[in-house]
Amino acid sequence: MLRRVGEVAYELDLPSSISGVHPVFHMSMLRRYHANLSHVLDFSTIQLDESLGYKEEPVAIIDRQDRQLRSKRIFAIKVQWTGQPIKEATWESEEDMQSRYPHLFPSSGSEADAPGYLSGAHS
Repeated sequence: MLRRVGEVAYELDLPSSISGVHPVFHMSMLRRYHANLSHVLDFSTIQLDESLGYKEEPVAIIDRQDRQLRSKRIFAIKVQWTGQPIKEATWESEEDMQSRYPHLFPSSGSEADAPGYLSGAHS
């Protein structure tokens, strides 16, 4: 925190990699922080675009499961995302991911032909 601005705002010392973000925040947006080394972010793995946003892309499918509901079967895949460790992988709808990222799925033949698709991941 650099300084207080008026009665209800503070100017923060932000990293140069996000220099496009306005550094003054209303106090309602700020919370007391207790240091924790696991909260340190590695900005070098994140590529920001000109609007200071970034798009996470799926890197690999690391698991697959299907669940039988009363009247239908739902397939889910566990996806590792760009710049994220495997422990941060998320479960996503296989149908949704296949429509948005068809390159992750085998078109026909061997699953090993699809980049990011781990064979033997079916459960």
